[in-house]
This record gives sequence, C-alpha cells and structure tokens, in this order.
Amino acid sequence: MTTDKTSTATAESPVVNQEAADGAATAVDPRLLVREQGLSGYFSEFKRKISAGDLGSLPVVIGLVIICIVFQSMNSEFLSAKNITDISVTMVATGMMAVGIIFVLLLGEIDLSVGSVSGVSGALVAVLTITHGMNEWLAILIAILSGAVIGAIHGFFFAKIGAPAFAVTLAGLLFWLGFMLNLLGDTGTINLDSKGVVGQMTTYYFTDVAAAYGLAIVGVAAFFLSAFFDSRRRAAAGVPSRPLSDIILRTVVLAVFAFAAAFMFNQDRGLPLAFVLFIVALVITDFVLRRTAYGRKIFALGGSVEASRRAGINVTAIRVSVFAIAGTFGAIGGLFWASKIASANQSAGTGDLLMNVIAAAVIGGTSLFGGRGRTWNALLGVMVIVSIQYGLNLEGIATPVQYMITGAVLLATVCIDSVTRKTQKTAGRA
Repeated sequence: MTTDKTSTATAESPVVNQEAADGAATAVDPRLLVREQGLSGYFSEFKRKISAGDLGSLPVVIGLVIICIVFQSMNSEFLSAKNITDISVTMVATGMMAVGIIFVLLLGEIDLSVGSVSGVSGALVAVLTITHGMNEWLAILIAILSGAVIGAIHGFFFAKIGAPAFAVTLAGLLFWLGFMLNLLGDTGTINLDSKGVVGQMTTYYFTDVAAAYGLAIVGVAAFFLSAFFDSRRRAAAGVPSRPLSDIILRTVVLAVFAFAAAFMFNQDRGLPLAFVLFIVALVITDFVLRRTAYGRKIFALGGSVEASRRAGINVTAIRVSVFAIAGTFGAIGGLFWASKIASANQSAGTGDLLMNVIAAAVIGGTSLFGGRGRTWNALLGVMVIVSIQYGLNLEGIATPVQYMITGAVLLATVCIDSVTRKTQKTAGRA
C-alpha cells in the first residue's frame, strides 16, 4: 500500500521546470534533421540552437564580417593581399599561446603565466645560440621542453597542493619574468640571426603558387574524407550520421574560404610558413581534444570534477598535463614572437600580450566557465583581435583607443557567454 501511494504521488506530481522538460524533449540530433528534412533541416536546427542559447561560433563570425566591411569601407587597403598576409603572420604568436590557454579554460581555470613563459623561451634560444653557440635546433627543443616543465610545475601546485590556479600562475608570471630578465643580462636585448631557424619562422614564404593551392586542396580533401568515413562508421554502428549532401555542402564552404586565402597569399609574397605551422598545430590539437580519450577526459573534468573523479579519471594527472600543454604552447608562441621582432628583449611577454592571448581564446568561443570550446576558437579569436589592430593602425588611431575597443569586444563576448549559459540552463541543456 505504501508503495502504491508513493508511486501514485510521484506519477501525479507536477513538473518543476516545464521549460527545461520541453527543451529536453525536443532536442534531436542535427544529423537526423538534415537527413529527414533536407536543407530545411539546417534552418530547423539553427532555430533550435538559437532558442536553446547554443550560438557556437556565430557571434565571432558575424563580428569578423562586420570588421571587414567597416575597415574596408574606411580604407581599401584593409583587404589587400599584403595586409591579409601580414595579419596571417602576426597572429601566429598570439594564436599559438591561445591554443594552450584553451586547454586550461576547458577545465574552467586560468593561466596568467603564458606571457612570461613565452619570454623565457625566446631568451633561452637567444642565450644558448648567440651567446653560447649551441646548435639552434637543440636550443629550440630545450626552450619548448622548458615551457612544458614550467607548465607542469604550475599544474603540480594547483592539482596536488591545492593552491588556486590564479594565484599559482600569477606567481609564475612574476617569477619567470624575473628569470627572463636575469637570462638576458645587463644589455637586455640579444639580436637573433635573421637567417637562422627561429629568424625564418615568420619571414619564410613558399613563393611557388602551387604551395598555397596545394595546401588548400590537401586541407579540403582531408576534411571531406574525414567527415565521409566518420559518417560511414557511425552509420555502420547504427548511430546518427551526417548525410552525404551535408558533408558536400560543408566541404564546398570550406573550399571557398581555403582557395580564397590561397589566392590572396599568392598575390603577395606567397604562403607564409608561420601560417602553415599554426594550421598544423590547430589540426593536431583539435584531433586530440575531439578524437581521443584524453580529450574527452578534459571536457568531462571541465563539466564536473567530482563526476570525473567518480568515473575513474585521474584528475591530478589531467590537470598537470593540461598546464604542461599550456606552457608548451606558451614557449612555442614565444619563439614566433622572437622571430617577429628578430630578437629577445626585456619587453617580450609583457604589455598587452597576456590579455590578447586570453581574449583570443574567449572571443573565439571558448567558455570561461569550462567544458566548452575548440582549439579552432584560437584562430577565430586572434583574427578578430589582430584585424582590429591592423584596421585601426591603417587609420592612424592611437594605441589607447585600440586597447579600449579590444576591451569592449572582450566584455561583449563574456556577456554573450554568460547569457547563453543561462539560456541553456533554462532549456535544460547546460
């Protein structure tokens, strides 16, 4: 009798959050919508995402379009081949560091030391190669490994000791900045060999037109084959998969942008080596996050630490490794920065670099609350920041105004992120 009353009371109890229940009931796999409804499925899925607060990269894409329209109308040189090539090279140093920051942000944490770590990386290479005559490749390897070790040290204090990541990396920012200044000595500046490995990281271009178009072909073909075989595997396993028409449409859109970029590169100096290395880094890290068990553990940890621990995930190991990755990419970004200015000096890693790195990750679509983001967000975010800087420079607008505009864009992005999270909770999707 008691059981029957309890069952009856449960069955007749009202739904506490009807909006959440409705949202959960109507959520369907987008691949099924496209398969069942064709092109109209895209619009159905788009409306469902908007109502659920799942904006994805839409705000930053719209922002990039507006930036291009505004600055091109102000100065016809903005979308010139030379300016686009310069932007693609300049953004690599910040973008590389933003890739590492994204790994940390996925945990819902922050790393304030990447700027100083990048300065240490450039200083190490300069001292080892110029002052001590070490082989440049070996010096580069030591610099990158040093970044990984520094990041792991930060991760240890955070994950094992329990100190807040903010405090640990803030201390790291100060400590490694002092370490860099000590490395550079009294002169404060060590010039690099412009024809060396580091020197050519941002100055080498593949002048043959086949290089840019070849990269576009390889990229588009790789995307199509990956999506096609992934769809076949999902279909064979009996789970929702994208129809061929969907894959072809996505491939065509990618091809338009890829070949347009290749055309612009070939109108100037050719395909920049720095841009190629950046794309390779994005592809590899995206694969790690989306296609490996390690990447899924990072997302799980960003969603809930306690749930991850109960699922058997080694929380300490994942946290330490993520900060090591951030340190590694901080060091790699420092090498590109040193190449860009052809030296290692006391200003490396300081100024607005750290803020631009974090802003690039957040503006690109990575959530500050953890659990949501992709490394491709670094590309979108850094494109926004560098495009604004170059557009304002073309108009001769002062640096203080650039800071204010970049800060306003960052604030708007964070507000959008907060609002969308609230909307997702209301719709039962957060």
